[in-house]
Amino acid sequence: MYYIKQFIAGAQILFVAFGAMVFVPIFTGLNPAMALLGAGVGTLIFQLVTKGQVPVFLGSSFAFVAPISYVMATWGQGATQFGLFVAGFTYFIFALIIKWRGIKLIDKLFPPVVIGPIIIVIGLSVAVTASNMAMGVKDSTVTYYQAISLAAISLITTITVSALGRGMFRLIPILSGVIVGYIAATMMGVIDFKPIINAPWFAIPKLHAIEVNWTVALLMIPVAIAPIIEHIGNIIATGNITGQNYTQSPGLHKTLTGDGLGVCFAGLIGGPPITTYSEVTGALMITRNFNVIIMTYAAILAICLAFFGKFNALLTSIPKPVMGGITILLFGTIASIGLKAIIDAKVDLSIPKNLIIVSVVLTCGIGGLALKIGEFSLAGVGLVSILAIILNLLLKHKC
Repeated sequence: MYYIKQFIAGAQILFVAFGAMVFVPIFTGLNPAMALLGAGVGTLIFQLVTKGQVPVFLGSSFAFVAPISYVMATWGQGATQFGLFVAGFTYFIFALIIKWRGIKLIDKLFPPVVIGPIIIVIGLSVAVTASNMAMGVKDSTVTYYQAISLAAISLITTITVSALGRGMFRLIPILSGVIVGYIAATMMGVIDFKPIINAPWFAIPKLHAIEVNWTVALLMIPVAIAPIIEHIGNIIATGNITGQNYTQSPGLHKTLTGDGLGVCFAGLIGGPPITTYSEVTGALMITRNFNVIIMTYAAILAICLAFFGKFNALLTSIPKPVMGGITILLFGTIASIGLKAIIDAKVDLSIPKNLIIVSVVLTCGIGGLALKIGEFSLAGVGLVSILAIILNLLLKHKC
């Protein structure tokens, strides 16, 4: 009976993380089955590295949405997978720094004035894409009015659940928006169910060949900084909830190593990078079930779903306007988190150094500035991350 209860608790964790986890591959064009497989195996790898001490579940990282979308359209999936694989090594670098000098050096290199505007850029750099999806731009399956209606329905549902939901229900706004939006799309008759009917019950996810591309790798590496900082915050938050100091045992260097190995694995198989989820932290707070075994069960269930052919066909049938409606809130929320980091740290923008960093990062990141040297190109989050770090190190405090 005990194990059945823990299994149900694990299923609940997967349910909470599910909407966000499959959203990233659906939005970026990656295989949702690989996202499930990467999250499941990545979580198990994390548990092995941390010796099963930390109750976290690793799922798709939103920080990589804009870079993945850009790289997929520019260089294709093979190069994207290589870039994501290499991005995992950023975690190892941070792990070594923390092992060597502690968290203080990270705070010095990446203060709120650096991290805040970078996160804002992560959210707003794909704002146009979100709006186009909501309007059904270049989508022949829906009319404009159908698209905008579906986007509104999914957005309103997501907002309602997020603002008015209670208990566990409050933790699944994205999933709620997808479900209600999908039902509305079915009633409008815009979903083609033939691929779902024809899909096999059991299907082994197809691997895609990796293409070595160091331009893509250099673009992806700086992007990993944001989820790494998020990882550290979530590990500390989880420790506060459970009453354990995970920064000491097993140590941040081990949690980062576990997460980095998961990112490398996900990149190799064609899934999005994985990271800790605040939704899972919230679920722990509500359920007060801190047993790591529930994360193991959640990981196993995710792996099983990756081989469920009809289920993955169902995921890929979700209309883009439904996802577009959700992204309007979601990407804005990511940007708001960056703004919150600046406000909480009481960053004084009357100081020229701070004003310069924030201004340059926002203008270059949202404006789409690109650095091109021959065939090499660096843009977006990757470029502004490097700019922010350099400016923070070079400029004097009072400038």
